Amino acid sequence: MPVITKEQYIEFLVRTPNNYTCTYFADHFDGITHDSVNDFLQNQRLGANSVWLCAKQFIHASEESFLIIDDSVQEKPHARTIEMVNRHYSGNKHRVVNGITIVNVVHSSGDGTYYPIDYRIYAPDCSAKTKNDYFLEMLKDNFDVRQVKSRYVLFDSWYGSAKNIKYIHRAGRFFFTTLKSNRLVRVHKETGYVHLDTLTWTKEQVRTGISIRLKEVPFAITLFKMVAKNGDIDWVITNEADSDLTIDIARSRNAVRWNIECFHREFKQLTGSEKCQCQREWAQRNHSACCYHAWLALKAAAVRAKQTLYRVRSDVISCYLKRELEKPTIRAIIYQ
Repeated sequence: MPVITKEQYIEFLVRTPNNYTCTYFADHFDGITHDSVNDFLQNQRLGANSVWLCAKQFIHASEESFLIIDDSVQEKPHARTIEMVNRHYSGNKHRVVNGITIVNVVHSSGDGTYYPIDYRIYAPDCSAKTKNDYFLEMLKDNFDVRQVKSRYVLFDSWYGSAKNIKYIHRAGRFFFTTLKSNRLVRVHKETGYVHLDTLTWTKEQVRTGISIRLKEVPFAITLFKMVAKNGDIDWVITNEADSDLTIDIARSRNAVRWNIECFHREFKQLTGSEKCQCQREWAQRNHSACCYHAWLALKAAAVRAKQTLYRVRSDVISCYLKRELEKPTIRAIIYQ
């Protein structure tokens, strides 16, 4: 049986207009059958380390860089027999959906340049590890094993446990994350722990933040109250103890977390990460791994062309359309 390579599958993901099935690949590649593509996806053992080995050549490894951690649901609304598919809450849809959750680590230089460097697939039916377990596992791998340079770690309130916060602090990094409004904090030992929304703020405290304590966290944390134009409040905390730290600086650093949301959107829309219909666990895992490489290929092309990933991806289709308009395969029939 003819075999395909990892490179061929990645290039298929980059080029196919909207159909990411094994059958569609086989229909457009001479000598390749549906079974060949399916066997490739089932028999490979691709993982996150291959993404790191590819991505590390592109990242700007400076002390001022950021590691951003968040999860994303790869929706599979019609899945009935696909392994690893479970019910997960989707922040995008604001409801529970069928899908596969991936916890991602994105490296950002802070200037809008970002690359995925690690990920874990959260599959409670296959492993007892939680998303918070993967959070710590990936941080330890990137700090201790890969020696990734990054001063700041960004994440949302889901990962703001005392255990995670203490590890980042001990590792000599600064975190910026949000707290839920019902989280208990202590400003003064005498008053004990109170809800965030009961705190009173002076104008100066809004600018410089308030020093607080969290339960089970043995060091002081700075809390900022960030009020949006529509009245929504973000309670942002950090262990950075710089006396020059202000709400504007904290807001700027916390805003870098948006890079991972941009990555999640591009990953879904440009690589077909949600479109694999294979039923077996390893076929899904290998497809996901190849999607990261497809994103990296698009990113590299976008950097060279000084364009967006969306423009680079659409240019692939545009080239085909230009050729068809110049020499149409199907000619129009008109009445004269």
